[in-house]
Amino acid sequence: MLQYDVNLSILFTELPLLERPAAARDAGFDAIEFWWPFLEAVPSDSEVDRFVRAVRDAGVQLVGLNFFAGDMPGGDRGVLSWPGRTGEFLDSVNVAVGIGAQLGCRTFNALYGNRLGGVDPGEQDDVAVEALVLAAHAASRIDGTVLIEPLSGAPRYPVRTAQEALAVIDRLPGRTNLLLLADLYHLAVNDDDVDAVITAHTARIGHVQIADAPGRHQPGTGALPIHRHLEQLEASGYRGWVGLEYTPHGPSADSFAWLLAEQRAGLPAGDAR
Repeated sequence: MLQYDVNLSILFTELPLLERPAAARDAGFDAIEFWWPFLEAVPSDSEVDRFVRAVRDAGVQLVGLNFFAGDMPGGDRGVLSWPGRTGEFLDSVNVAVGIGAQLGCRTFNALYGNRLGGVDPGEQDDVAVEALVLAAHAASRIDGTVLIEPLSGAPRYPVRTAQEALAVIDRLPGRTNLLLLADLYHLAVNDDDVDAVITAHTARIGHVQIADAPGRHQPGTGALPIHRHLEQLEASGYRGWVGLEYTPHGPSADSFAWLLAEQRAGLPAGDAR
């Protein structure tokens, strides 16, 4: 049975960030993930300590964490490919890997970054590859994996399909801890063939995220065949986490009715708490 986690950067946002892990636990989940949970690439030691303590005190597992992605509310979608910001990105990698070492998180997402006006796209791609080499090496110290994610809704973001993400990864042959983050919502909205992606590339998927479309709300509010896609993933051998990364239609705690209690807790079917 697939295991589900809650992305607490988009769910339970009605609560302060450090209260969200406990809220996820109260909703029946054993695992969580976050985008970059700090305002800057290098938070203070006390900020990191408070974050780690909040996750531990809630008794949940952190299974996914984004690296620093710039000013997300302002439209940034990563700095991996931005000339002049590699040092900032790699500082966040070291922070994230340190958090992962403490909390057992081994999966990290590196958002590629928007195209920049006046900068050669080829230069940006070379910057991204150089930074990915170093990020993947840093993650390997704790047997971690770095993910590349196609995104929708960001016109200047150049990685929109699974094949484009895999093309980035393929520029680093032999690096086994670089995988695809398959967000089924983003792929579908970008007109990627989700069924074909699952059929051809399940072995290269390191993490899955879901939301329905249109609207990016919980499954059942849109038209995507999410349950069929998840069944196909499981049948194809996917054994990783499925992150709930949707904007809840209504209160966060009321948006999980589509998911059985044992699925929230990652228990065998019929073993609800």
